[in-house]
Amino acid sequence: MNIRFASDEERNQWNTYVLSNPDKGNLFQGYEFAEQKRLGGWTPRLIMADSLAITVLEKSIFGLGCLWYISKGPGVVNADDISTLLPELRKFASQCSVFAIKIEPEFVKTNETLAALRNMHLLPATPIQPNVSTVTLDLSPPLETILSSLNQKGRHALRRAERDGVTIQRVETSDENCEQFYQLLSETAAGSFRIRSKQYYRTYWQRYSAASQGQLFFAYVDNKIVAGAYAITFGTKSTYKDGASIRERVVYGASHLLQWEVIQWAKEKGSLIHDLCGTPPSDQIKNEQHPYYGIGRFKTSFNKEVTDYVGVFDVPVRPLQYRIWSAVGEKITLRIHSHLHHENWY
Repeated sequence: MNIRFASDEERNQWNTYVLSNPDKGNLFQGYEFAEQKRLGGWTPRLIMADSLAITVLEKSIFGLGCLWYISKGPGVVNADDISTLLPELRKFASQCSVFAIKIEPEFVKTNETLAALRNMHLLPATPIQPNVSTVTLDLSPPLETILSSLNQKGRHALRRAERDGVTIQRVETSDENCEQFYQLLSETAAGSFRIRSKQYYRTYWQRYSAASQGQLFFAYVDNKIVAGAYAITFGTKSTYKDGASIRERVVYGASHLLQWEVIQWAKEKGSLIHDLCGTPPSDQIKNEQHPYYGIGRFKTSFNKEVTDYVGVFDVPVRPLQYRIWSAVGEKITLRIHSHLHHENWY
């Protein structure tokens, strides 16, 4: 297997190569995502392994070398492909002063797949992207069929919101609209989960909109914004990336109607699979004590089946440096970064 950094020509058409991967591409392997992560201190390294395009995010760790993170990748479809790739990828990474690689292949979690990954001496690590467990929706049928396939609660919420005067608009990612959405997101996140800076989100939303991949949506009641969503399409897949609503529920079903508009937009853009991007694990989806129980309840109104992926695995490249990192280095790095920047290191 020939592993090398991408040429300038390949870099200029990077999404085309990523979308040609066996998994048909993943948003978190795309060029725009890699460029966005520069704001978090990551350096994108675009790599070709024969015809497989791999987007690597790199950070230098003092005294240890470089850490590589392959977000939602590499874009292969089974553990056998990982087994073929890893020996040469380890060798190439070592030549680049890398002490460990984090991989995050989007494989459905099964006992057989987990066993195969463990047999490669890969080490399970903390999930990073929000959709390690998620709900997806098949967008290939006609809209009428998709609507009729929603559970009774979901259809009722849509009808109720329409009857009570909720309206949805697709809006530009102007500075003003981004400001409004960020304030809504901040209100939703307060006390529940951590979000990044206003600048990070604004550049994220505007970056994907400029690439004709992203769209901002607002839900209104009496001309007042009550909910917002940002969605992204990448190839034949779409992702409900960010969502927020006011804490005081004005009209039941506003978020459902908003998501239905997202689904229609995604289908117009050619999406065949829509990822609602994050729920509790399938064995916790009915646990009312889970911190994301409400999120899971909302998303399973579109499809009751939760998909669990295998998550993140560490690939040690330089064993001594990796042991130091896993024992103390990572904990200290994350703690200091959180204290200084009030956001996630990854």
